Amino acid sequence: MQVAQQIKPDVYWVGALDWNERHFHGYTTEKGITYNAYLIVDEKVTLIDTVKEKFHGELLQRVSSVIDPAKIDVVITNHVEMDHSGSLPLVAQACPNATFYCSTKAVGELAKHYQGAGIDFQPVKTGDTLNIGKRTLTFVETPMVHWPDNMVTYDEYDKVLFSNDAFGQHFASTTRFDVDSDCCEVMKQARKYYANIVQPYGMQAAKALAAVEGLDLEMICPAHGVIWTEHIPDILEYYSRWTKNERVDKCAIVYDTMWDSTEKMAKAICEAFVQEEVDCRYFDLKYTHESDILAYILDCKYVCVGSSTLNMQMMPNVAKFLTYFRGLSPRNDTRVGLAFGSYGWAPVAQKQVQQVLADTGFQLPLDPVSLNWRPDQAYLDDLQEKVRTMVAAAE
Repeated sequence: MQVAQQIKPDVYWVGALDWNERHFHGYTTEKGITYNAYLIVDEKVTLIDTVKEKFHGELLQRVSSVIDPAKIDVVITNHVEMDHSGSLPLVAQACPNATFYCSTKAVGELAKHYQGAGIDFQPVKTGDTLNIGKRTLTFVETPMVHWPDNMVTYDEYDKVLFSNDAFGQHFASTTRFDVDSDCCEVMKQARKYYANIVQPYGMQAAKALAAVEGLDLEMICPAHGVIWTEHIPDILEYYSRWTKNERVDKCAIVYDTMWDSTEKMAKAICEAFVQEEVDCRYFDLKYTHESDILAYILDCKYVCVGSSTLNMQMMPNVAKFLTYFRGLSPRNDTRVGLAFGSYGWAPVAQKQVQQVLADTGFQLPLDPVSLNWRPDQAYLDDLQEKVRTMVAAAE
């Protein structure tokens, strides 16, 4: 039997572990996903969030290890997305006397997702409270972190914030707290999560962060990953940096190549950045997934994108990366970009890359760097000099 894990007196984790999930909206979840739900046993027994539908049995088993699910009085849905709300119809059957609460925006969305479930959702808005006994829960709407319906729930008695998608991490773990987990892995996954899910909504996330920073907190309980305790100041500091789009002297070189000419350019560009004491990594898109690249790019000042020209187009891997990248890039971008690559009879791909970078808001001090066929050492030396000049001008 799956059992609940107590995280505070009368507060329990009753979620589910998905060890085998490897993809989430184009984002690789190489270590699985944790779906977090929380049970509060008070005068009114309260369930905060559910889990993905296929794991509803785990959720109800864990609840049953503490209390009969039929005794649940309140169900709070912080987010409509199905990895959070998917078990709502089955929970409604198991908890026939429960009242269901969600944000005003979520009412209509949940009705569309779960037509015929017969759930009467009660709307709440920022500042609304719900007394469940010795605890009073406060709701704060956090629209577009990362859907319009999002909200968080604060338990002042336990000093716990049920933070929904904010501060989450996508990986499966039997440890429930940051202090019991590999801290480097937790922070790595939190960074990847922000870069691939929250990043385009940095302005809205900053507003949510401002609301959170005023709370007395002993725990942040996200909808995915481990619970924050001792490292609350650290994750708040990281979110502060990320939402401000702070850039550091780092460079990501992302490319695909046909016969290694574009790769030779990538290596030369990387060496030029290193000579200028700029931390640099290059990524061949045949071997590295774009979601992992986005985690590195998150605070990069420089992004260089290279493609050979294939059939008067970018290489397919580059087009795929740029589509994904453009959707996740903040609207107030301050990064410096460079488009480069080789061609046989038409320098088309580099112009296409340049256009996407321009549309994404990049500063582009150099015209697209296009190489006809193969580079010799003199060409690569000249390319490095252009890069060094670009770096010097950007300082």
